[in-house]
Amino acid sequence: MASVKPSTLMEAIKHYADADNALAETADSRWPKGVTCQHCGAENPMFLKTRRIWKCSKCRKQFSIKTKSVFEDSPIPLDKWLAATWMIANCKNGISSYEIMRAVGVTQKTAWFMLHRIRLAMMDDDGNKLSGDVEADETFVGGKVQNMHRHSKRNREAKNDGNWGKTVVLGLLEREGRVRAAVSPTRKHYEVHSNVMANVEPGSTLFTDEFNAYQSLPQEFTHEIINKLEGYVKGRVHVNGMENFWSLLKRTIKGTYVSVDPVHLQAYVDEQVFRFNNRKDADDFDRFKLLLSQIVGKRMTYAQLIGKEAETIAWGN
Repeated sequence: MASVKPSTLMEAIKHYADADNALAETADSRWPKGVTCQHCGAENPMFLKTRRIWKCSKCRKQFSIKTKSVFEDSPIPLDKWLAATWMIANCKNGISSYEIMRAVGVTQKTAWFMLHRIRLAMMDDDGNKLSGDVEADETFVGGKVQNMHRHSKRNREAKNDGNWGKTVVLGLLEREGRVRAAVSPTRKHYEVHSNVMANVEPGSTLFTDEFNAYQSLPQEFTHEIINKLEGYVKGRVHVNGMENFWSLLKRTIKGTYVSVDPVHLQAYVDEQVFRFNNRKDADDFDRFKLLLSQIVGKRMTYAQLIGKEAETIAWGN
């Protein structure tokens, strides 16, 4: 079991530079109740110390710490993976692939791929709906219209979908709790209502602005509206919590990532959601440890990342 808890990035890099420490930390995060075979599920497989892999005494198959995880088939050493994981988990405004390139000594292309694999681990839907007082809001992500090329402006006008050529993100925030955000093709009634129904418990109180897509929400929700033309707060009726999250998201995208392809936007949203939901009662090591525990059962290939293969692979734990 891992016992040392680095508190800073410098301490983490020094500690996990030791291959045994890096292996022990990752194994403790993956298998807190003990190592199990990744092929048949048998307990207490034999550890081959010279090769740092395990061999199952039941099915006779071998597996490594990276098997069936976002690190699968990666030649990148574990110490570099852990350094990148620490940085993206704890840098409030994100970390660019160029910064990872310089910090851990890989190419920019490799760093970009590493970050997207870690973002896949950040995606975590526990299946529990939001409840109580919930704020609902939407935002647009994209470049300013005045900075667009005239060809892009013509395409924007031709679509006439009300999105101004930008990507819609729908958000829900449980007061003093979790946030959920999802990229949406539009912000029309069907999309907004589907998002609310899928993520909010019936009987909850929804706080929204005056946008008309929220006007016809099902009767199973208590709905209170703040008209922003009259003011931003009226007692407990406001969506300032969601506005705070949008501010953090856009500061991350505009300040660190500069330009995000709509195809990959959900991954960047998931990254910000992870940090936002774990900002309280958790230090840097806690966030790092939690993220490391979520690498299991997920895999992304480079071909999938650039759209030359279908969906990402998901295994059971």
